[in-house]
Amino acid sequence: MSVSVTFIDPNGDSVQAKGEEGDNLLRVGQAAGLPLEGTCEGQMACSTCHVIIAVDWFDRLQEASEEEEDMLDFAAGARRTSRLSCQIDLTGELDGLVVSVPSESADARKM
Repeated sequence: MSVSVTFIDPNGDSVQAKGEEGDNLLRVGQAAGLPLEGTCEGQMACSTCHVIIAVDWFDRLQEASEEEEDMLDFAAGARRTSRLSCQIDLTGELDGLVVSVPSESADARKM
């Protein structure tokens, strides 16, 4: 099943993306050209894939682990609905998810 995600890029522009159930939100965002570096490749050793989940979607996600919460302490521009995109696997229930990429995000892969 295809899952649609709307990313709001650091400039405030909407970027539509699609993934399949089980896909990782980080990889879907990277494939859509967003500045989600993911330096640690999903090992929860950095916060370079930090995103802000739209308030009305936040409670639909599985709770963040303590390790993820610890890494979010290092994320620039972190908010109450912040998550690491590498820790979110898409499900059919997340079809239509809205996610913002913080303006503080920088992707060293493109510098």
